[in-house]
Amino acid sequence: MTRSGAFLVIIPARYASSRLHAKPLADIAGKPMVVRVAERARASGAKAVWVATDNRSVFDAVEFHGHQAIMTRTDHATGTDRIAEAAQQLGLADSDILVNVQGDEPLIAPELIREVAQSLAEHGDASIATACHPITDAASLLNPNVVKVVLDHSGHALYFSRAPIPWPRDSFALNQSALPVGLPSYRHIGIYAYRVGFLRLFTRLEPAAIESFEALEQLRALAHGHRIAVAVTEHAPDAGVDTADDLERVRKSFAKALVSD
Repeated sequence: MTRSGAFLVIIPARYASSRLHAKPLADIAGKPMVVRVAERARASGAKAVWVATDNRSVFDAVEFHGHQAIMTRTDHATGTDRIAEAAQQLGLADSDILVNVQGDEPLIAPELIREVAQSLAEHGDASIATACHPITDAASLLNPNVVKVVLDHSGHALYFSRAPIPWPRDSFALNQSALPVGLPSYRHIGIYAYRVGFLRLFTRLEPAAIESFEALEQLRALAHGHRIAVAVTEHAPDAGVDTADDLERVRKSFAKALVSD
């Protein structure tokens, strides 16, 4: 990141999806979903926004709507691998800060994108930045589909887990239906900012056992001794699109916004 606070956004957009066919091209109020994500990313103040895809139809749709796209390989295992290839193709500098915004997040707040980039800029000892918000109910803490993060006093991640961390031992011994007052429990939000130099390294790091068992890619960085800065936001972001029901929910949200405008 430059001293002016500039950052870039790359949106990985894989065409294939096991639960929603051709997800990046799903129509939302007259535009493909990936274009809606690019619009949010552009509103964040990023100096450049790119969609990294493995599909020519997605590439063409993005460019048709006035955004930038780049073709990447079809065999990437993760979105992180895809944005790493895109960063290399674009010739980004090691010091650049790059935010990975998922291509199925058409309701993502531009402020959140900017906040994560700024968090990494402010934490010079961190290689990655991400975000979280407070957990306010016991059901979420106990839900393995909700990824939790524990922070140190300087705002860095100590650990991410699907398990309920921290575990309120004494309180839950009596009652697991409510959280004790003051429990520092946070839900991880899946947005990442990387220093490009570290991103190049990350894809070459040996996967860690904790990463494999938890199915959480960010644990690879912690296992290899790298620090992750975590920005705390007070409110949960709108959920992304994984299923047809999710898509219908987002379409209704855009339709309501258009009516109110």
